[in-house]
Amino acid sequence: MCGIAGWIDYNRDLRSHGDIINKMTNTMIRRGPDDQGIYLEDNVCLMHRRLIVIDPENGKQPMTLEKGNAGYTIVYNGELYNTDELRNELSAFGYSFRGHSDTEVLLTAFMHWGESCLEKLNGIYAFGVWNETSKTLFLARDRMGVKPLFLYTYPDGVIFSSEIKTLLANPLVKPRVDNDGLKEIFLLGPGRTSGKGVIKGVSELKPGEYLNYNIRTGVKIRKYWSLKANEHTDDINATAEKVRYLITDAVKRQLVSDVPLCCFLSGGLDSSIISKIASDKYLADGKGKLHTYSVNYIDNRKYFERSIFQPDSDEQYIRVMVNGIGAHHHEVMLDNEDLEKHLEDGVIARDLPGMADVDTSLLLFCREIKKGFTVAVSGECADEIFGGYPWYHNRDVIFKDTFPWSQSLDLRLGILRPGLLTDGEEYVKQLYSDTVNNADTLPDEGELEVRMRQMFMLNLEWFMQTLLDRKDRMSMYNGLEVRVPFCDHRLVEYAYNMPWDMKSLYGREKGIVREAMKGILPDKIIWRKKSPYPKTCNPMYLNAVKASLNKILNDINSPLRQLINRQKVQEIIDSDGKALTMPWYGQLMTGAQLMAYLIQVDIWMRTYKIEII
Repeated sequence: MCGIAGWIDYNRDLRSHGDIINKMTNTMIRRGPDDQGIYLEDNVCLMHRRLIVIDPENGKQPMTLEKGNAGYTIVYNGELYNTDELRNELSAFGYSFRGHSDTEVLLTAFMHWGESCLEKLNGIYAFGVWNETSKTLFLARDRMGVKPLFLYTYPDGVIFSSEIKTLLANPLVKPRVDNDGLKEIFLLGPGRTSGKGVIKGVSELKPGEYLNYNIRTGVKIRKYWSLKANEHTDDINATAEKVRYLITDAVKRQLVSDVPLCCFLSGGLDSSIISKIASDKYLADGKGKLHTYSVNYIDNRKYFERSIFQPDSDEQYIRVMVNGIGAHHHEVMLDNEDLEKHLEDGVIARDLPGMADVDTSLLLFCREIKKGFTVAVSGECADEIFGGYPWYHNRDVIFKDTFPWSQSLDLRLGILRPGLLTDGEEYVKQLYSDTVNNADTLPDEGELEVRMRQMFMLNLEWFMQTLLDRKDRMSMYNGLEVRVPFCDHRLVEYAYNMPWDMKSLYGREKGIVREAMKGILPDKIIWRKKSPYPKTCNPMYLNAVKASLNKILNDINSPLRQLINRQKVQEIIDSDGKALTMPWYGQLMTGAQLMAYLIQVDIWMRTYKIEII
């Protein structure tokens, strides 16, 4: 895992812009603390910061290989999980390899197959290849969008990078936000429209897209992968067996590493599946005990209250799994005041306001894990593809004509200064409609099946992307690589075409996954009710964000103060967040998290010197 960037300008000699190139490269140090490399010619610069995971010596980047008279140079962020199969296939065509890095295999695959190599890749990736002979740039992003790739195009060139801060280190990119950018922040945030970078002129290569750029044709973007509706012909037993195989295969593929690897373990279904498969694999390979990590907060046991979203705490279930697989377990206990103090780090990691303490807790959690490990495996995205969230199972919510995790636009508009945004409702409604209309369906499917495909797409393209943004930025801010096996595209494709009555077998969230894991996991884990990522219940955190937000409201120089309805926000503060009639964003972002989100907006505007245009 790494940070990548590039700058191509056919009318500028980039060799005279070393100071800008160094600034851009230095913004990626946290993503790649172990090594750096720069490829620099007259009109092109490729930059790389490396987090060493596989083949330290032979995986250095930028990497250049030759085929015939053409030279190809790659910068690559990610991991391929079918490297061995690709290497064997390419070896049969006569290619040889100097090491065992996936970087060398990926570049060779591109040289041999061109853009069609993307159809063969199983992994998470964002990469750029420069063809020195034809003076062309190729960029691509993985199917699920696990790895980020931001763009800034202008008449003479293109700049790309893993993070927005790298683009902003180039003076060509200005920190300006227009009306649409404000809509992204206040009407959709912390979610974000796929392909948009909020900053004026900054875009993002969407999941499953690739880009070609040259001086003659400019930027051309095409989609190489999308979900297609197909008839599901497997019965329940065959479906459970296929789900079990796909999950097991995805996890095993993602355990390959030349550096220490661990697993997140919350005692929930998804992390328990991963930890069980990983532990069995480690023991079979003679690698000893698997290390697992969980997160909690000081005094959370004292203040925990059951709710429909969080029916119980994780501790007893973690013990069941740790004892069952014989793991070496670590519990990271977070200080509540640190959650508020590190809201700024959360903004800098994400380059945008994020999920408040839901972000910063993960950031602090990853910081502790990094002290002993470089790679972790996590259970994100199972809920999106297998119907794990409460909104999949509430018919009133299912058929609501809006995003299920953010149902009240009135709430969002109400905290803003009157007249700040134009056409806000239309903006959100159009994005929602575009998503559901993009769901591929079969001609004879009933209303519920069609709607559940639409719900799948809403969750895949919106909620899951928010969580993947969170996981990538918070982990890579600490130089920790986190892998997500449930994002394996084969599993996603299979789940998309599974009938809802199979997916929700026994009337349960992720029912088919529970069926698939019978006899593998303890029954107590298999039938545990869905419980989200733990958040703090300690009033100390609420008091801290109230105090910080009050300070912002009383600061005449606050950029946030110029955008909000101060009276409405003050009501939210004075009511301890109870003035909110429903969550701000999903079940994790309620009163305290909305206050923290507004604090992050203020931090972001100050730190990044945001200009509203």
